[in-house]
Amino acid sequence: MNEKRPSLGFATRAEAAANELRRRILTGEYVDGYQLRQDALATDLGISRIPLREALVQLESEGLVKILPHKGAVVSELSSEDITELFELRVLLEPVLLRKSIPKLTIQDFAQLEAILKEYSEVLHASQPGRWGELNTELHQLLLSRADQPKTSAIVASLLQQTDRYTRMQLSLSEAARDVAESEHAELVALCRKGDARAAASLLKRHIEHAGEELNAFLRERRQGR
Repeated sequence: MNEKRPSLGFATRAEAAANELRRRILTGEYVDGYQLRQDALATDLGISRIPLREALVQLESEGLVKILPHKGAVVSELSSEDITELFELRVLLEPVLLRKSIPKLTIQDFAQLEAILKEYSEVLHASQPGRWGELNTELHQLLLSRADQPKTSAIVASLLQQTDRYTRMQLSLSEAARDVAESEHAELVALCRKGDARAAASLLKRHIEHAGEELNAFLRERRQGR
């Protein structure tokens, strides 16, 4: 397809380029190992190479891109080691934040959570992967938002962004995986509404662990099939 892409004119040019390239990677338009040729991308996005390089450095910090000597920027390949580390960090930090956040969640927060759950269910059943990761991140961040621990929250926000690509893949593995994610999210919100911090934190831990285990199992099967 050679459809003309719109010129990027929002935010700064580097931020806009990073947003667009991130979207293409997360939606699978740019696959693992895809070489991001700067001249072609700069022309495609309607920007110079300087803001493009800044965008690529930003995406490298998020784990989506690797900048290699003599080769330039390529889309990062899925790594079992990266998955294990990222999801183990989430398992350590998110339940802690959730316990602190639950007592302070408001009526408005729960109304927003229910709206996210509703849209999440709709896009899961409509097989619209473009929104899966975004809604998953929105749900998790809102549940943790009242913890009043800004430094830890910033780390978790980064982890959620870095695992967004993996989350989309995990949900794409099977309809059963999507059903489990949907039911666990709904149960998690219900436990938070009841104020049962202990049970909610325990469920969140299992929820994150399960996603990481599924992804690692998928990568093992893919390597064996090569």
